[in-house]
Amino acid sequence: MRILILNDYGTLSGGAEHMSLALREGLRRRGHEARIFATTAAPLSVPNVADYTCRGSDGPLRLVLQAANPWALKALRHVLPRFRPDVVHIRQIHTQLSPLILSLLGAIPTVLHVVNYFPICPLGTKMLPDGSHCRSLAGRACFRNGCMSALGMARMWAQRTQWERWSDHLDRVVANSEWTRRRLLEDGFRCDESIWNGVPRRPDRPSLREPPIASFTGRLYHKKGLDVLLDAMRIVQRRLPEARLLVAGDGPQRSSIAGQIARLGLEESVVLLGYIPREELETELAAAWVQAVPSRWEEPFGLVAAEAMMRGTAVVASRTGGLAELVEEGKTGFTAAPGDSASLAKALIRVLSDRQLAERLGREGRARALEQLTEDRAVERFLCVYERLVKERRRGLGEAKHDGAKRPGSPATSKHLSA
Repeated sequence: MRILILNDYGTLSGGAEHMSLALREGLRRRGHEARIFATTAAPLSVPNVADYTCRGSDGPLRLVLQAANPWALKALRHVLPRFRPDVVHIRQIHTQLSPLILSLLGAIPTVLHVVNYFPICPLGTKMLPDGSHCRSLAGRACFRNGCMSALGMARMWAQRTQWERWSDHLDRVVANSEWTRRRLLEDGFRCDESIWNGVPRRPDRPSLREPPIASFTGRLYHKKGLDVLLDAMRIVQRRLPEARLLVAGDGPQRSSIAGQIARLGLEESVVLLGYIPREELETELAAAWVQAVPSRWEEPFGLVAAEAMMRGTAVVASRTGGLAELVEEGKTGFTAAPGDSASLAKALIRVLSDRQLAERLGREGRARALEQLTEDRAVERFLCVYERLVKERRRGLGEAKHDGAKRPGSPATSKHLSA
């Protein structure tokens, strides 16, 4: 089987890109021919692993390409007859490739894999400027709430118009968690099923040693809640002065985070590692007793938590989004109220003060990850989706796309285009 994977970025600059690569390699190991189509945009100076590329942008032009990327349309128009995919797997096309490319996919079984909130939120976060969760339907509310400028609104309507026009080219819509599936349905965007993301198998970490260490991994954005974690660590240190925190990642809040560390007097107990390659990251995190995931926003899945579970590390995470779905309270970790440093500190103290508990939670988390969260399991589940779609086409059932069934963006399901 030939599978073409579409993703905005081909550089390994984030979890979505790593998962696109893992999907391609997993399919190839099973004897399938899988290739990635992406743009040349590069948020970080890392290699581009895509098999086919078209023009993208890291500058102001990106805002135009989000509305319509003619270079993506032209390049894909050449790739499709050359590669002749049996299935197209769309992962992310909102920030570079643009929904314009949907116009080319009517004759090919197509899966839309939703890994964020872009189908129902032009910012992809479902958060308001004040940091609270947005419960409005995308549309004029985005302007009224201060999320989008007038130009941003024009760009959003251009994207939405394309989704509405070509949404019947989507045969299957798959979310990366049940949480995401429910959020899409709440805002009127069709979603057929959910398949959890897979993470690489890792060797079990070594036995824990003193001092007790918490870790944080991720981009330094407000929505990730590192500032909340630092406030929590100040509380933790009153009970456990020996506790330490490793912070792996970089981002726009790095300077403010460094300032907060100084104000709280945490210079001796918090280590800012910056961005480090994945294998080096695994070595650094092996000593952690607990992985903290203090997200303010409703993580669609919670990749960092899943990776920690695979490592055999206990997780303390915000009780929201896909994180609440992954973390089993008292079994693989604990959850805390989002944005609540006291609640987060209480959960961290439970783990960091009891090495046996940390070991038990880690073992339970690893067992669950090996059973349900491997890359192999995710690939196999998607293969089942592909095979079903191809068989339907071969039996002449593919016209179900055009039988009036509800599709994302069709008049019957366009609540997310509400005023």
